[in-house]
Order: sequence, then structure tokens, then C-alpha cells
Amino acid sequence: MATENLLLSALPSDLYKQIKNNMEQVELSYGSILNRPGETIKDVYFPLTCLISVTITMMDGITVEAGVVGSREMVGINAFMGGRETTQTEYIVQVPGLAVKMKAHLLLHEFDTNKSLRDVMLKYTQAYMAQLSQNVACNRVHSIKQRMARWLLESSDRLDSDELFLSHEFLSHMLGVRRAGVSETASHLQQKGLIQYSRNKIKTIDRQGLEETSCECYGVIKDEYDRLLRFNLKR
Repeated sequence: MATENLLLSALPSDLYKQIKNNMEQVELSYGSILNRPGETIKDVYFPLTCLISVTITMMDGITVEAGVVGSREMVGINAFMGGRETTQTEYIVQVPGLAVKMKAHLLLHEFDTNKSLRDVMLKYTQAYMAQLSQNVACNRVHSIKQRMARWLLESSDRLDSDELFLSHEFLSHMLGVRRAGVSETASHLQQKGLIQYSRNKIKTIDRQGLEETSCECYGVIKDEYDRLLRFNLKR
């Protein structure tokens, strides 16, 4: 499992030590809602071993997955982008685990006064926007099979684990399909020997094959994150 957050690892050592005292490690349980639409952001979270989905609920009640947040991201980006409230998005814990928590106003102060931290957060914002933009294109033009392979790879990367405990509901929101579509697609990937699939558990068996099945979006987003953020990872 992941033991560090990429954003925190990307900070210079002296800066990390400076703000570490303002952080606490917390355990997030499945189904916890970290922020609801319109709520003031009081805390930000840097996931370590948990996975958090970013959802948007339409007027007819349908929930759609806009993105996923794990060990390379944070929850509460609005806190340092000029707004105190979330927009129409909701952040829900889909895989329980550990995260680093920090008061939003303390992060905002560091963002305003420390160029090193500001540079990392702005690079992250650019990478996160690339993810959201790519999601739009992916959902429009790629098949369910390609998108499921991509989401499994991205979830695995963020948890640093080949075993994923993901509910049918979560996968159906991510893919924008009914649960029956999730089961059918997972069965297809299992028949090809790429994964082992059971209720709420998916294990990657052939990662290379899963990457070949995935659409180009997986590589595009991963390369953008790596280009912008994967530096100074060892303290």
C-alpha cells in the first residue's frame, strides 16, 4: 500500500518539516463524506492508503464520477484557489484508509507566503485539470472495457496495490453504466486472464495486458502527473 502522498513528497524537505506540525494522520472510513456541495472547506486531506471519489449529482438524482483522489492528490483544492466552498462536487471515501489532515486556513497561509509550496500546488492543479479534461473525452469516445481497464490501473496506482476492494456502485459511477454493465465487463476481463473478479474485490493478474486493453487516457494522465510532480520524492 502507498505510504506517502506524492504532493507532500514533492515539497522541499525543510518546508515539509516546517508544516508537518500542522498535520495529523487520520483514518477515514468507507462512505465518509469529506465535503458536500456548497460547504465551506475547513480541512484538506492528503490520502495515503485511501481512495476518494469526486462525484457530481445531477438534478434527476443521477450521480456521476468526475474523478478519483488517492496518494498523488489532495481533497480541498478550492481552499487555495480563491474559494472557501466546494463547487457542485462531493468527496466520498470509497476505499477506507489513512490520510494526512490539515486545517484549510493553514494551508492557505502557506500557499500565500511560501513560493515552494505554491509551485507544487499549482503544478498539481494543472495535473488535476488535465485529469478532468481527459475524463470528459474518455467518457465520450472510449468503450466500457477500455475505461474499466483504465480506472482499475489508476486506482491501483493510487493505492500501490494489485488488490482493490471496490463496490459495484463505485465502479458503475466511475464508468457511467449500470451495475450489470460492470459485472459483464469485469467478467470479460477475467476471461482474458487480466483480473480475478469477485464481489467487491478485483485483483490485477496481468498488468501489461490491462494496460494494452486500456485506452490512451491512462498513459496521458500518468505522464502528465509524472512530468509535473514526480520530483524530490526521497527525503
